[in-house]
Amino acid sequence: MEYRASQDKIRLDVFLSGELGVSRSNVKTVLERDGAIVNGARRNKSGFELRFGDVVEFELPKPETLDVKAENIPLDIVYQDEWFAVINKPQGMVVHQASSYKKTDTLVNALLFNLDNLSGINGVIRPGIVHRLDKDTSGLIVVAKNDEAHKSLASQIENKTAKRIYWGLCDGNFKADEGTIDAPIARSKKDRKKMAIVEGGRRAVTHYKVLERFGAYTLVRFELETGRTHQIRVHTASLNHPIVGDAVYGGSGKLYDKGQLLHAKELVLTHPHTAKRMTFESELPGYFEAVLKKLRSQNK
Repeated sequence: MEYRASQDKIRLDVFLSGELGVSRSNVKTVLERDGAIVNGARRNKSGFELRFGDVVEFELPKPETLDVKAENIPLDIVYQDEWFAVINKPQGMVVHQASSYKKTDTLVNALLFNLDNLSGINGVIRPGIVHRLDKDTSGLIVVAKNDEAHKSLASQIENKTAKRIYWGLCDGNFKADEGTIDAPIARSKKDRKKMAIVEGGRRAVTHYKVLERFGAYTLVRFELETGRTHQIRVHTASLNHPIVGDAVYGGSGKLYDKGQLLHAKELVLTHPHTAKRMTFESELPGYFEAVLKKLRSQNK
């Protein structure tokens, strides 16, 4: 499709993201791979500056058509209205299917059964999905029920006006009570299934604060400034304090070995329609609390 820039000195990815109502990261991926035509010339750099009146030709590829079926899977629905829903996702549940991974029992399969409507911006593979949680990360995830809500919620995450707060149990004793990890993340060059801190990767910022110390373990509050794949898991591992149970990034399994003890505990956002500021909280899962109870009894 053809678009015309209505302002001067705007980044190509920012412009297209606004026109299409999708995240900059989605636009950037397509730009770097396929490019866009600006005034007849192909441009592949997402940071290319447009001028007022520039004509941009750009197409987002159609999502792969996969057979996504509604499944009667119980969901812990923390909140819902006609605009969005907040789900407390259990550990072990994949958010959405992929062409080569997990066709059933995903959050999307459950959403299609339990909710009356989902936004269509991400196509048939990821209807309603605004952001993701890893399979073995539990906790709060927001789901858009119409396209207008999706654009608003995605913009809030992109512009850092939405807050996503996690609690995680880490190996070792953090030196500082609080701090910020600012280290770029990209696909690992050694193992393509993993992410890693890579020079030239996408900027990733995680703020942390120690909540409780157990000597060999530390309970930590994390607030995401950015939302890269496996961000908290990679950042904590870089400090030699991986998340307990996270075998992929070196976490110990003595206390818990069924996945990382990482929980999306709090979500703060602005309602897409009413503009009301809303806060949602989720209790730690029982298995997580059981581990903490054991550690507290040992530290008396």
